[in-house]
Amino acid sequence: MEEAEAESLNLKSFLKWAAELGISDSPPTSTIQSDSCLGQSLFVSNFPEAGGRGLAAARDVRKGELILSVPKGALMTSQSLMMNDEALSIAVKKHPSLSSTQILAVALLNEGNKGKSSRWWPYLKQFPRSYDTLADFGKFEIQSLQIDDAIWAAQKASQKAEEEWNEATALMHELKLKPQFLTLKAWLWASGSISSRTMHIPWDEAGCLCPVGDFFNYAAPGEETSDSEDQAAGKASSLPEDGMLKSETELAAAHRLVDAGYEKDVSSYCFYARRDYRKGDQVLLCYGTYTNLELLQHYGFLLMENPNEKAFIPLEPDMYSLCSWENELLYLQPDGKPSFALLSTVRFCAVPKTSRRSVVHLVYSGNRLSTENEVVAMRWLAKKCRTILDILPTTAEEDGNLLSFLGEFLDIHQSGEIKEMSSPLPTELCAFIKSKNLVSEGIFAMSRVARRSIERWKLAILWRHLYKRILWNCIVHCTEVINDIVSRDSIK
Repeated sequence: MEEAEAESLNLKSFLKWAAELGISDSPPTSTIQSDSCLGQSLFVSNFPEAGGRGLAAARDVRKGELILSVPKGALMTSQSLMMNDEALSIAVKKHPSLSSTQILAVALLNEGNKGKSSRWWPYLKQFPRSYDTLADFGKFEIQSLQIDDAIWAAQKASQKAEEEWNEATALMHELKLKPQFLTLKAWLWASGSISSRTMHIPWDEAGCLCPVGDFFNYAAPGEETSDSEDQAAGKASSLPEDGMLKSETELAAAHRLVDAGYEKDVSSYCFYARRDYRKGDQVLLCYGTYTNLELLQHYGFLLMENPNEKAFIPLEPDMYSLCSWENELLYLQPDGKPSFALLSTVRFCAVPKTSRRSVVHLVYSGNRLSTENEVVAMRWLAKKCRTILDILPTTAEEDGNLLSFLGEFLDIHQSGEIKEMSSPLPTELCAFIKSKNLVSEGIFAMSRVARRSIERWKLAILWRHLYKRILWNCIVHCTEVINDIVSRDSIK
């Protein structure tokens, strides 16, 4: 309770600080004065099943409407931090080989090192203590992904973070940072903050940290209903009643392609509603198009239903060179159907080598080459998916059961509680607990760190579970296609 009260006071203090910097959610025509930067269009709320803390609509909001404005002076960038810290500016110039992201990470740690004397202290207190990006995954979590491509991506992210930390260590020592800000753990916090919270600005590749603007949770492109879909469903569009847009501003808002961006004419980062919202609805922001693995890599979360998810399956070596498609186009969609490129490639491989030259143009047209060819292609895809699933250490069903067990396990073992371990436990959970040294003489203590470790491990399990689900969907799809062809042939 005391911790919750402290968080509430910190948030209230932060919103007041943000208002003093000119951050506002007030409509352009509003004249209401407040000691908080929110309350007119948005308010902070908790969405346990949809991203945790986020922003909700304080009133009915229309698509394209300006809902938050953050002036340039309130953006945390490496440039703004160096302008207010001569020692930092001088030190950075001695290390020209560091990337813009490394410089921002060091500058962020430098502000944390200042503690309460930092101008940004109210904002820094809103940052989480750690992140769940792939770079934060330990060896056990990485191996728990099970799929080679995902394991490789996590290992690469971890290795890159450590390399960048080593490269920046000399600069951090020159700034005389306290020991706790020189560690790899501190670097992962800073790089995780940048990866998951920064927004694009035209003058710095590292981006900017945007107070309040980084409270928005993610909405995948295509996840929310478009105007055309609304109209097709018989819903009213967001145009004024007279059917006419009253100004160029409204016209721009109606056709806006992005949710947010820095606008030079007003020297502010401006956020716009991506659709109509009712009072109390969570207001979301589209960060871009990401697969679940990419969301894990950059932001530390994933979506149960991600319209942009892709499952990549290993193909035979000669298949990659057989067609001109890029490798990233060869994937299975969330419903299990192969992408256009993957389907075309498998169809082409199913053609005898002596006949391939005569059907190249048909392959790229997207049409079936023949019923026999389609059956061979579908059988190959289904067999490939089955083979992959068979060699993995666990099944999708086992993953689902483990996720359910872990949910109950976390509910039973609340933070700070010390209990004797119940028995029996799933084999993989026993291995996890042993690898993290979470049990001493049969006693398990659910510390904050232990809970966070389990939550991070759950993300790895959930990712592989969703991957396997796509492969099962592909097997079902291929089977249905084959059965449909067989039934039609039998009728003929």
